Amino acid sequence: MKIGELSKRTGLATSKIRFYEDIGLLKLVNRSANGYRTYPPEAEVILNLISNGQKAGFSLDELRKLLPTDMDNWQHDNLLDALRQKLTDIEELEKKLANSKRQLKSILAEIEEKPDDINCADNAKRVISQIGLNKSTSPDAKSSK
Repeated sequence: MKIGELSKRTGLATSKIRFYEDIGLLKLVNRSANGYRTYPPEAEVILNLISNGQKAGFSLDELRKLLPTDMDNWQHDNLLDALRQKLTDIEELEKKLANSKRQLKSILAEIEEKPDDINCADNAKRVISQIGLNKSTSPDAKSSK
């Protein structure tokens, strides 16, 4: 199939397909005498794997190491290891995001609890001092010392 049809089937722009080819992720391409690219049906599968892999958080370099040179030559153990590592990475990121969310909620609560008798600048100083106190007494701060 030609690149336009492959683009329609995958939903990827032709420029993105060419890019994946240029960086060596998509190797399933043939050039006709007139320079037109033609792709076998497996190219659609590879492009879908690339798109879904990126959505799952894999970088192009990670995908390059995982994608088979042909569809019959998968590195099963490497694929499983990479998927397990990506899950671990995502779980660590979730923990960091949850911690950031807690901190932001705490700051928001402190700002919203502004006493009526102080102005915004004094409230900012109050909140900043509270953040400093909380940071120095938090379990994370103690364990990193």
